[in-house]
Amino acid sequence: MGIDFACKRFEIEEVVKCSLALSKSDFVILKFLMKDSEKSYSTEELSKELGFEKSTIQRAVKKLHGEGLLFRTQKNQSRGGYSFFYRVRDKSYLREKILGIVESWYKVFELELKKW
Repeated sequence: MGIDFACKRFEIEEVVKCSLALSKSDFVILKFLMKDSEKSYSTEELSKELGFEKSTIQRAVKKLHGEGLLFRTQKNQSRGGYSFFYRVRDKSYLREKILGIVESWYKVFELELKKW
């Protein structure tokens, strides 16, 4: 769905990517995880599902988790070691976060327009 803004049309996905400062691969991973917000994936599973290098997945989930967009759980393996599994936060949380960012943009825009 696009948004018409006078002389420019914005696709909602571009606004989401921009507001959350996501790269293309970050966004693809987030969007994939949003399809089933109850399911958790390891970096290996995400790499196989999406066809990205494991290092790309690892960078992206680290960033998305650091931004509070993903939950991370640790599963210990019987032979030692552990694996992390990721799932997306609730869509309502993501919507509120994005709306807050867009509202802050609007406030800055409003102040700049008043100065103009």
